[in-house]
Amino acid sequence: MTVTAIIVAAGRGTRVGGDRPKQYQPLGGRAVLGRTVAGFAAHPRVTGLVVVLHPDDADLFAEAMAGLDLAVTTVPGGATRDASVAAGLGAVPSGTTRVLIHDGARPLVSAALIDRVIDALDTHPGAAPALAVTDALWRGAAGRVLAPHPRDGLFRAQTPQGFRIEAIRAAHAAHPGGAADDVEVALAAGLDVAIVEGDEDNLKITHAQDFARAERVLRERDMDIRTGNGFDVHAFCEGDGVILCGIKVPHDKALKGHSDADVGMHAVTDAIYGALADGDIGQHFPPSDPQWKGAASDIFLKHAVGRVAERGYRIAHADLTLICERPKIGPVAGAMRAEMARLMGIELDRISVKATTSEQLGFTGREEGIAALATVTLVRP
Repeated sequence: MTVTAIIVAAGRGTRVGGDRPKQYQPLGGRAVLGRTVAGFAAHPRVTGLVVVLHPDDADLFAEAMAGLDLAVTTVPGGATRDASVAAGLGAVPSGTTRVLIHDGARPLVSAALIDRVIDALDTHPGAAPALAVTDALWRGAAGRVLAPHPRDGLFRAQTPQGFRIEAIRAAHAAHPGGAADDVEVALAAGLDVAIVEGDEDNLKITHAQDFARAERVLRERDMDIRTGNGFDVHAFCEGDGVILCGIKVPHDKALKGHSDADVGMHAVTDAIYGALADGDIGQHFPPSDPQWKGAASDIFLKHAVGRVAERGYRIAHADLTLICERPKIGPVAGAMRAEMARLMGIELDRISVKATTSEQLGFTGREEGIAALATVTLVRP
């Protein structure tokens, strides 16, 4: 089995508006047609790509494909859609056994949908995705409802529409022209066409507002969510208080460290670096460097937060647990949350500071120091 995708992109798309055909207008930083072609090129079962273009669009197509190192055959389209498809069928590589015919203005086709169409061709000469009509339907005229229309057995057609190559070639050769899609051509030739489950996200860019909907789908698909963990410990030493999350907490001891030993802030900072796969505090601020002796830990935290912004992420949530017998954290947890939220530039309800004991077990149970565990979630829309 050798599968070639034929992407039909010879239309003018005037209903969208703009200074160029809709398939060459940008969607999420890339031309619509560039996204469509890339979607099929990335599918492991698609071995050939034919793109049917308007004869005037060679430069626009080259621009749309910039940065995509793909082997694509292009062919001029005809005056109608079925003429363009026929041109594409004549340009498929030798050895092709199955074709997927797809609208260039459907840039969000999923790999799973492509698989469903290909799989259905094992048992049918044709297969196409569709969605059952669920809205009520009316017949109307002159702005008035004339009568309800039954929706039973009605589907909204999508592409790619798949066929065994020789069957669809013969069907197109015999068809008089004017078909709305290739399923119509196939049915006219008596071919059995299976319906496979469509995808609401597989929308066709037809009107200007469709770009906004497609952008929303892209944001949901491309969202990058990362989680990092941080852990730190500091031993007690002589002193009159500890600094935790930027707050001086009275205590009969202090915490020992190269910087100000803010164990809570260190754990959160390392969790941020971890989510970014960007090392840890020690790599960015080596303890062997004397300039960080006694440094305020908010320097480290602000650096990590800055790295988040540089990479295009935002901090969705941070959760910190302090582990100690004393001092008691509850009375100052609110102040700690507020200070951490301020330093991190996030809302108060996105930062949690809480404490627990180790039930007098281990070094924290013996009151030899404080441990901290943090988890941070980053999101890049």
